[in-house]
Amino acid sequence: MSEGTRSPSGAPIRVFLLDDHEVVRRGLRDLLDSEPGISVVGEAATAAQALARGPALRPDIAVLDVRLPDGDGISVCRALRSAMPSLACLMLTSFDDEDALLDAIMAGAAGYVLKQIKGSDLVRAVRTVAAGRSMLDPDTTARLMRSLREPGAGTEPRDDRLAPLSEREREVLELIGEGLTNRQIAERLHLSEKTVKNHISRILGKLGVERRVQAAVIATQVREHGQGDGDRREAARARGA
Repeated sequence: MSEGTRSPSGAPIRVFLLDDHEVVRRGLRDLLDSEPGISVVGEAATAAQALARGPALRPDIAVLDVRLPDGDGISVCRALRSAMPSLACLMLTSFDDEDALLDAIMAGAAGYVLKQIKGSDLVRAVRTVAAGRSMLDPDTTARLMRSLREPGAGTEPRDDRLAPLSEREREVLELIGEGLTNRQIAERLHLSEKTVKNHISRILGKLGVERRVQAAVIATQVREHGQGDGDRREAARARGA
């Protein structure tokens, strides 16, 4: 696949824009339309407009503002991807918000960038997610995992979500949560990179997610919830002693 194209046919990357500020949308359109291999096929100012217009336009990429007057881009991401599973969503926000980042990841977003990003970097981000890669680098993943491990963080997930995983798959998942690359995981576990890749594919399938960071988030939530239960049991035993 050559740079700037999403498919072997050489068709341009079709981009849909969602932002409630007309000036921002116009700037994004001018920036992306001027790039070879990228075409802006539509835009919207509200979540309702995006949900009404987006599916009919069949975009490859949706660049979505996180904060909207009638909702949020994360919910739009989830709804659009439900209608178009191959759609890659790139979340665009003015705020470095870890809660929003976590929600975007679990909604299946392929990337999350701040509006302060340089134009050239945004174009690169669009090309990156169009090529099927993520815009969440290992450092971002590791920072998010650390925030989830803080006391009181996360949700109350079911403890059995990791039950389908083998012991080796859990080891691989733990290292993904630490932000390690496939090569680093292979070196740590004395495996080939191909074996690690196969493990990750099975992990994603068993957990019912598409992206490795989604799987790592689930693992961290379940582990922390389990530790909290263990602490409560220990405290109960101490009171009964």
